[in-house]
Amino acid sequence: MTHAGLRSPARLLVPALRWRAEGGFAHEAARIAAALELGVGGFILFGGTVADVQALVAMLQRHAGRPLLIASDLERGAGQQVDGLVEIPPPSALAALGDLDVIRWAGACTARGARSVGINWVFAPVADLDLLAENPIVQSRSFGADPAAAAAAVTAWIEGCETEHVLSCAKHYPGHGRTRHDSHVEMPTVDATRDDLEAVDLVPFRAAIDARVASLMTAHVAYPALDPTGTPATLSKPILAQLRGALGFDGLIVTDALNMAGAQQGRSEADAAVEALAAGCDVLLYPDDAKAVVDALETAVSDGRISAARVAEAVRRVERALAWVELPHMAAEVPDDELAAQVAMDVLQMLRGVVPALRLPLQLQIVDDDLGGPFPPMPASDRLADALRQEAAPLGPGGSVIRCIFSEPRAWKGRAGLGAPARAAIAAAEPADLVVLFGHPRLLAEVPGETPVLLAWHRQTLLQHAVAAWLLDRAT
Repeated sequence: MTHAGLRSPARLLVPALRWRAEGGFAHEAARIAAALELGVGGFILFGGTVADVQALVAMLQRHAGRPLLIASDLERGAGQQVDGLVEIPPPSALAALGDLDVIRWAGACTARGARSVGINWVFAPVADLDLLAENPIVQSRSFGADPAAAAAAVTAWIEGCETEHVLSCAKHYPGHGRTRHDSHVEMPTVDATRDDLEAVDLVPFRAAIDARVASLMTAHVAYPALDPTGTPATLSKPILAQLRGALGFDGLIVTDALNMAGAQQGRSEADAAVEALAAGCDVLLYPDDAKAVVDALETAVSDGRISAARVAEAVRRVERALAWVELPHMAAEVPDDELAAQVAMDVLQMLRGVVPALRLPLQLQIVDDDLGGPFPPMPASDRLADALRQEAAPLGPGGSVIRCIFSEPRAWKGRAGLGAPARAAIAAAEPADLVVLFGHPRLLAEVPGETPVLLAWHRQTLLQHAVAAWLLDRAT
């Protein structure tokens, strides 16, 4: 049942809740109470343990008295956000295996894990193409640069996820792969022609729509070839009209986070929300001030900038999605840990040279390019050492030197390559017998010398543990 009258726009808001090691979600109590009083449609969750997330979702549903959308960014499996659930290697690593069955399993595994804690909306898969080396935010989150191959992977992932009755979300329409800037900190502009966008960037999104993806997330990016005003796609009526019309998409359109600079560009968050809903978005993600956004939406309906029919249409789509996911439903997670660990071993590959003869003890050199932002990198770079210690492997000088370079796409960096501190640390380090690159394979160009390089793709615990097993299999 929808809220009557002007309160109904609140159903389109999905604020964020973040877990803390000290106290779990307890610090979010006031925000939760205020959001539920407004009548929001759901929440996006960041972090947590299995027990904490399950308890939070049960409490949210109980106090709301109606089904809610419970979303999370799970591009690398449910374990990306919820400690204790299964992690999966990043999309680029899965694509390198060339096995769509693995990608279909990844979507299903992610959905099963999400459902086990009450998450019913997975913000994945990424349908952006990895087109530019200087792109600071896509990189290993993409299934690659080839439109047809990426489309096949996106399709397989969606099929796996939605077979498990969890909503999937292809992002970031109409494609973030050509950007040289990060929409978290500014609004990028893509100068590609309409023909190029149609022939390349939109291919994975068309495939997602053909696969009956439940939702699409917009990009806070301008595409002058699609909208000459330079309005970001999230707020662009022509771009979203093409999505509804020429592409025939009738599922949920959700904004990327409204607190990002790319959505605002001189607007307030509330003004951006009004423009997004008027342009054709259905769900307004991650408002920092939910009440201010609801007030602005109600005013916009009152003065005619947004029609009551537009609000009703968006609310109907939210209700249709909620009906499909069978809430409330927390099923037992299927034990995929062993398969995930095997996939993690399979994606490891030598980028340069041959496997060296490794001698115990192993001396780990850590070069962490992910330090310095507003949030500490998670997990820490010490999971590799911990895994080696658990196997009683001796660590320290006297044997082989293993240089571990950690570098993932992070919103605050504003760059694609290694930062100056990481490059300086590499230049100053003693010679290594092996470099392990926990990052995009393009970073090989920034690893000087001829030292053998093992590609490990990402800093996630799953891959740090895989590298530990790989090293121990080859060390004497």
